[in-house]
Amino acid sequence: MRSTEFTVGRHIVVVLEHGDDFYQGLAAACAQHNIQSGYIPSFVGGFRTARLVGDCKPLENPDAPLWESIEVEYLEGLGGGTLAWDTENDALAPHIHVAAGIKDSSAEGRVSHLLDASVQFICEIPVVELIADVPGPALVRSSDPHLDVPILGFGSPR
Repeated sequence: MRSTEFTVGRHIVVVLEHGDDFYQGLAAACAQHNIQSGYIPSFVGGFRTARLVGDCKPLENPDAPLWESIEVEYLEGLGGGTLAWDTENDALAPHIHVAAGIKDSSAEGRVSHLLDASVQFICEIPVVELIADVPGPALVRSSDPHLDVPILGFGSPR
């Protein structure tokens, strides 16, 4: 277990519009406001298409990371996540999960890590900035060679 204390900074609201790419829009808003670390307590919106981590067959090894994905259309979703700075690529690295109902399947649901999505109608995303007591981004994301997944870290290792 790891933990640390942060100072809460600014609060912004990002409104993505019909046809916007979820991650491109989120990254552009964070760049506009110079936010490198934070969290999204929850967001609501519709997706024309979304690609989620998942598979439609039994897992060979449930303990291993899952890299397969599924594409789903016409969703209404609720999600949240963290915003960290990817020090290896010098870019924002959001980690977003979503619970969404498929509109044409009696709102049958999907819950998973959001890989990408195209907004349908609107998506409203409150962002809370986190500030560290050290220079650089408060939250960083880097690859863990033992787990083969990106993990969240604290402070700036630059």
